[in-house]
Amino acid sequence: MACRLGCLVTEPLQITILGATGSIGLSTLDVIARHPGRYQAFALTAFNRIAELRELCRLHRPRYAVVASSDQARVLQDQLISDDLQTRVLVGEGGLSEVAAHPETDVVMAAIVGAAGLRPTLSAVQADKRVLLANKEALVMSGALFMQALRKSRAVLLPIDSEHNAIFQCLPGDYSQGLASIGVRRILLTASGGPFREWPLEQLADVSVEQACTHPNWSMGRKISVDSASMMNKGLELIEACWLFDARPDQVEVVIHPQSVIHSMVDYVDGSVLAQLGNPDMRTPIAHALAWPERIDSGVSALDLVRIGRLDFHAPDEQRFPCLHMARQAAQNGGTAPAMLNAANEVAVDAFLKGRIRFTEIASIIEDVLSREAAVAVHCLGDVLDADAQARKLASRWLENRNR
Repeated sequence: MACRLGCLVTEPLQITILGATGSIGLSTLDVIARHPGRYQAFALTAFNRIAELRELCRLHRPRYAVVASSDQARVLQDQLISDDLQTRVLVGEGGLSEVAAHPETDVVMAAIVGAAGLRPTLSAVQADKRVLLANKEALVMSGALFMQALRKSRAVLLPIDSEHNAIFQCLPGDYSQGLASIGVRRILLTASGGPFREWPLEQLADVSVEQACTHPNWSMGRKISVDSASMMNKGLELIEACWLFDARPDQVEVVIHPQSVIHSMVDYVDGSVLAQLGNPDMRTPIAHALAWPERIDSGVSALDLVRIGRLDFHAPDEQRFPCLHMARQAAQNGGTAPAMLNAANEVAVDAFLKGRIRFTEIASIIEDVLSREAAVAVHCLGDVLDADAQARKLASRWLENRNR
């Protein structure tokens, strides 16, 4: 028996997964499959991984699938009909928002990487869904507007990033009046430091795409793996933590923890530090958020502290990781600064993955964009989208000038 928004029902909860073919989406489907009487895939979305999405539809038989273009939709729809499936294929941002806000959707896993996930995630919030937030860019880009929409709705927002989920588990039930009101001194946001935390600085310019995409602890997509290697991912998480937990940037401290066993900590004024530990597997926070406030099996093996033997910590080197410094500065500046930071980073990481720039030039592009465009206050979503577009234009111009 499952609970749908507080009411006991016999039907499984209907889950929409935005970004079903990515690592978070696949992990979510793995957890769902372990509890077939409790959860059911309602809608699965992908950008252009049509073959993978078809296979997922064959396995999980969702009501809807969403792809990027009309041509892709026609191909996939014909394939699903030949597979004798009733899945209806929708298209583009409109299709994403439709399934996110659909009356029969109970839970939305927001796992689209980057700015593309902003509108459908907002649609889910405005439709009063339980939103499992893996798309940190939604808060990075439009934190004030997003939280305002959340307060106006009956939606429940639960963090999926392992760090923010850990913080959520270490805080008391109500922290809406700010961290000081519940005796929190600071949030300790842990980071593995990525694959290059001990490389000589002079070698970072020669980092290959394969090296940057090989994380020492986590299995992730290419974009987020590069962000982890540059520590921009941790910078974006710092901004996200400020919005999720009503914290100032100076209340969030990043700590390098190479083993990725402690996923984050909360430091209280009485000297207590609460930590959430677990093996580095995203199924743990996914299962936690799916079942909250209950606990269910995630498929993750028990943590063996004796085998691990030691837990290390040290401060991040911002000379090695200038992206982290720029993200903290953007958090302090506020307004459109985080949206511009994120947009410039998306352009830069894409260029690096395509072999157009060196790894160290990711930070150079972001720094150039932020120096050319002053942050302004955000009054509406249009302000955020304009800043995003302008930052992408400036980053693209940097790439054009470099290649002349």
